[in-house]
Amino acid sequence: MRRAPIIVSAISVTLALALLLVLGIVAANRDRLGIGDPIPAASGAAASDVLRPRTGEDPEWGSTAIYDVLDDGSLSPAASGLAAEVWATFERVATPAFAAEVILSYTVGDSVDADLLAYVQQDSERPEYWHLAVNLAGATDMSYLLTTLVHEYAHLLTLNRDQTPPDATCEVVAPSEGCWADDAYLRAFWDEFWSGYGDRAPAIATDDLALRESFYAQHEEDFVSSYAAKNVEEDIAESFMAYVVEPVPGPPRTRVAAKLAFFDRYPELAAIRERIRAEFGDLLRPVWDP
Repeated sequence: MRRAPIIVSAISVTLALALLLVLGIVAANRDRLGIGDPIPAASGAAASDVLRPRTGEDPEWGSTAIYDVLDDGSLSPAASGLAAEVWATFERVATPAFAAEVILSYTVGDSVDADLLAYVQQDSERPEYWHLAVNLAGATDMSYLLTTLVHEYAHLLTLNRDQTPPDATCEVVAPSEGCWADDAYLRAFWDEFWSGYGDRAPAIATDDLALRESFYAQHEEDFVSSYAAKNVEEDIAESFMAYVVEPVPGPPRTRVAAKLAFFDRYPELAAIRERIRAEFGDLLRPVWDP
């Protein structure tokens, strides 16, 4: 009859250890998301006023933490851990001034089951601004992170308001695509590398995976990666990434080499390539699928 207290005590110890394990996992995940410990409230401030990132839900990543990007490029609230390191890396890729001018918010998730590492999304109300999102679970490989951030930076360079003016009367060039300025990078890239595909080219907004895979299978040697064959927007971003990462763009004897040489026509893009290469050096290595 004296065993009951011992059993209860053992159960209590087991539950306590389990609770400590759960709290440890939660604390580690909070650190990866950059949430960290609560910031002490100022004198007279309510506990609810302490600065923590907003939370959200991503369809692929689940729970996320959301930071606002201030005019000076700093985050509000301040991030910590891997979340802060990734943001600092993006600033080095795009420059702090560009990040502060263009990015409204920075979202981080932490899902080991998701394939998507990062994306940028245009603000629905103010299309001159963007939102950056990164899955921290895939951000520990610096080479992979860098190539991905360069890819996202390419989207910002090719889809900003100077490149895609909000003019409903302009000519729509690509299938299911909006307006491109006459001197837009995408217009020139489409004319040279995509217009010849005609109706075989996947539309920008298509969700038809079989169509995209079939298109790539027929034109594999035209692209630096299978993802580049998704549509012209992804092709120019993947090609720009290759242009930055490759030590020396090869002579334009192949379609892929011609795509890399395309960016050399624009001094501002060539300057960006040289700046990023000087900034990261040997960390820039090709990691995409052949």
